[in-house]
Amino acid sequence: MSAIDDITIDVSIVLGSAQIPISQILRMGRGAMIALDCGHDDPTLLYVNGKLVAKGTVLVNEDQMSIEINHVVRKGQG
Repeated sequence: MSAIDDITIDVSIVLGSAQIPISQILRMGRGAMIALDCGHDDPTLLYVNGKLVAKGTVLVNEDQMSIEINHVVRKGQG
C-alpha cells in the first residue's frame, strides 16, 4: 500500500454561483433553472481543498463530463 493511498482531498468544479433565498428554492420544481453570475464563455474554476488551482472548460461527451485545464493558477493569482 502506497503512503498516499489514504490521503483525501476535496475537489470542487465551479461553473458559477448564485444567491437565492431558501423560500425560492423550496418553490422550485423539476426543470427549474437558476441563473448563474457568469457567462457561457467564462472559465470553469477548479478548487482543491478550498483553494483555486486552475481554470478550464467543461467538456461533454455523451453522458460524461470532464474539465479541460486551460490555466494553472499560481500562488497570489486569482
